[in-house]
Amino acid sequence: MSTSKGNNKVARTAERKRLRNRLVRRSLKTYIVKAKSSADAGEESANQKTMLAISSIDKAVSKGIIHRNKGARLKSRLMGKLNKK
Repeated sequence: MSTSKGNNKVARTAERKRLRNRLVRRSLKTYIVKAKSSADAGEESANQKTMLAISSIDKAVSKGIIHRNKGARLKSRLMGKLNKK
């Protein structure tokens, strides 16, 4: 840790943000994997899981956790898998 009060505060804030971002990214990955697997299996719930994944992608993009182009790419790939069945 640094000795400056301001630098200590910046370090604490960065750590909180890092933990929050990691949590959101991990849950985002989980939603995407579930949507992909249900689309591949041709399940009835594939549409709902895909919409849930897309919603979580949009939330992550709006919070700045992932880049908007990456969000668009992920959504496009999910919809491609869903429409392929």
